[in-house]
Amino acid sequence: MIAPERLFQLGAGQKRRKLALTFGELERDIAGIAEKGTEYNFTSMSREDYTRAVTEIVLKDEKLPSDTALTLRSLLDSPVLDERRVCNVARNALLSMLGTFPAEWDLVIAPHVNAEGAVAKRNFFPGVCVYAEDIRSPFNLGSIFRTAEAMGCEKVYLSPHCTDPLQTKAVRSGMGCVETMGFTRASLDELPQNVPVFTLETGGTPLNEFVFPKEGICIIGSEELGVSPEALHRASYGRVTIPMTGLKASLNVGVAFGILMQAWTEALRKESPLA
Repeated sequence: MIAPERLFQLGAGQKRRKLALTFGELERDIAGIAEKGTEYNFTSMSREDYTRAVTEIVLKDEKLPSDTALTLRSLLDSPVLDERRVCNVARNALLSMLGTFPAEWDLVIAPHVNAEGAVAKRNFFPGVCVYAEDIRSPFNLGSIFRTAEAMGCEKVYLSPHCTDPLQTKAVRSGMGCVETMGFTRASLDELPQNVPVFTLETGGTPLNEFVFPKEGICIIGSEELGVSPEALHRASYGRVTIPMTGLKASLNVGVAFGILMQAWTEALRKESPLA
């Protein structure tokens, strides 16, 4: 991080770029996930005072939109400074002025932690799992992990040719859920033999008529080809389909999985609510 007084010496464009990076580093430090070498380390002022100082520099930028300026001023005038929100508003405004809008990989995502700072224990439906077959997009895979974690999947299985869930874009789009969900790479033959396996694919039982198992593995297929013939054969419990009426009749795999999980967990809660 750069001292506030040095920022005044930079040209407008360079100053905005440096400030955007600075606010990103501050956000990560506030969230407790600062990258090595970017931790807040100024001894002459507290991090809160530093945040206030660099925000005042942003407020002096003549290109700063008036509504953003009012938001930042209101945040600074609050009795209790919300450091992370100040940094987020300022950073997004700077990126906009630079003509670079934030993308998934720009998001600052902190892991869910408890009061002691440790990653909190997950609550899930035992035995509820998903098998991601040959998902190519890291954004889609991250979305699948995010939905799986939120809706109570116990585990994610990945086919041998599925993209890497630890790839940066997957971690970002997964909002950090990749780091807290259990996952295993496995071929179809390596999936547990003693649990129901079914697929999410066209041509099956409509979602509202499908009898979901209490435990099982749902196979979701690739963005391009859907579920493979081998996976359809492996899914001895059946095939579930989301009814659609549009001309395209096509859903993003992450969206489709979210709809499936809502229906599955709703059926499970009717039988035995998750504590």
